[in-house]
Amino acid sequence: MIEFFFDCSSPWTYLAFRGVQPMASSIKTPIVWRPVLVGGIFNTVNKGIYTAREDMNSPKNRYVLKDLQDCASAAGLSIVFPPRIFPVNSVKAMRGCIWIAHDTEASSKFLAFVEAVFAAYFSRQEDISQDAVLAEICSQTGIDAERFMAGIAQSDIKEKLKANTDEAIRRGAFGTPTLFVGNDMYFGNDRLQLVRSAVLRATDAR
Repeated sequence: MIEFFFDCSSPWTYLAFRGVQPMASSIKTPIVWRPVLVGGIFNTVNKGIYTAREDMNSPKNRYVLKDLQDCASAAGLSIVFPPRIFPVNSVKAMRGCIWIAHDTEASSKFLAFVEAVFAAYFSRQEDISQDAVLAEICSQTGIDAERFMAGIAQSDIKEKLKANTDEAIRRGAFGTPTLFVGNDMYFGNDRLQLVRSAVLRATDAR
């Protein structure tokens, strides 16, 4: 299986989210979706990311933004970065991902919800920290907004998001997207081919 640690506030994670699904399907490998708070990861093991982003007009950051647009174009996505609201507080959205995944009625809408959150933030520059925006995303994806809001307030959902984030840090993550095949970690949307190769090696070994 492929473990996919993700936060919907990362544009590179959006690219990987789109790319990992057809790749995994092509090799008949399940994906285990692991929502995390990337801000919690940064604050614990990668605080330098904030300094690196202070000057988005530096040569490196200008290239990073160009690279993002090149990757988005190749993937057929429209990504605006940085959005008007950056960084965004994604805690409610990510708790929502966990609640949806574990709710019998809503679980079938999980991928549609994640895609809709990414699109709201990176294509339409909507503030995904706001209840009204999340409620509209719920409406778009056939999820009961009242049950959603009640669900993300549950202590076990909050604890699960923290536990996922802590586990990612413990296993070596320093950002998202972070993917694991067994104990092998891969970081970034440009590592999907390596993930594929790791799955095939593990399959051959069995």
